[in-house]
Amino acid sequence: DVQLVESGGDSVQAGGSLRLSCAHSGRTYSRWCMGWFREVSGKEREGLATIDYSGMTAYADSVKGRFTISKDNNKNILYLQMDNLKPEDSATYRCAASWDVTAVAALSNIASPEFGYWGEGTQVTVS
Repeated sequence: DVQLVESGGDSVQAGGSLRLSCAHSGRTYSRWCMGWFREVSGKEREGLATIDYSGMTAYADSVKGRFTISKDNNKNILYLQMDNLKPEDSATYRCAASWDVTAVAALSNIASPEFGYWGEGTQVTVS
């Protein structure tokens, strides 16, 4: 099994920055893919950014140029650097993990329960 634990959420002012972390443990996969999505009550979940075992990344248009996904393979931590935050970025941010899928293909279904493993999330509030 895979465990994912997010941290780093906070309340910030518009224009500010945050870095989210997702520590993962448990079973590992050679052809892994991980990413971030966010959810707001009453709205559809939104896939934001993905990264796969080859280092390929993919971003949603809504965050492209503002958010950066990266992974420290030695520490088993996935990051999401978020810059120039806007009030509409306020949400619960969750990381997800899967395997045998590329970053580009994963972006469209990372927020689906069938994707793989999800963390519980960390709250980001931008005012």
